[in-house]
Amino acid sequence: MNGFADEPQELYWEDLVPKGFVIPPAPMTNHDGNMTQAQPNAPLREELNGELVKIPGFVVPLEGDADNITEFLLVPYFGACVHVPPPPSNQIGYVKFSEGVPIDNLYDAIWVTGTLSTEGWKGDIASVGYRLSGMSVSAFEG
Repeated sequence: MNGFADEPQELYWEDLVPKGFVIPPAPMTNHDGNMTQAQPNAPLREELNGELVKIPGFVVPLEGDADNITEFLLVPYFGACVHVPPPPSNQIGYVKFSEGVPIDNLYDAIWVTGTLSTEGWKGDIASVGYRLSGMSVSAFEG
């Protein structure tokens, strides 16, 4: 036993795509109002299902109050799903915290630790490839 059994696997967005899948570049804002998601059914890495992971990203709030957010989308760059069309579904995580977590500044990247699921989620904003049962949030020091 190496003592690291409870340590989350640190993943970055490129780690969430199967070999051979090319992540398209982040869209530039063209203000034409088109917010259509380019690849709502992008392939997932099924072998990550059930893994304890830690993923960095930006928060797009879905549910919560002024103090705590209970549900949010975790996205790879600021403005995704809000100011520019959503990235492919394998580049978005739906995160749920039963108690809610404080998010001080939506402009700041965070780490989210939790159990990853390939179950997916579909909302008004985007189709999401991964779900995260959130355990903790910490500041991203890049």
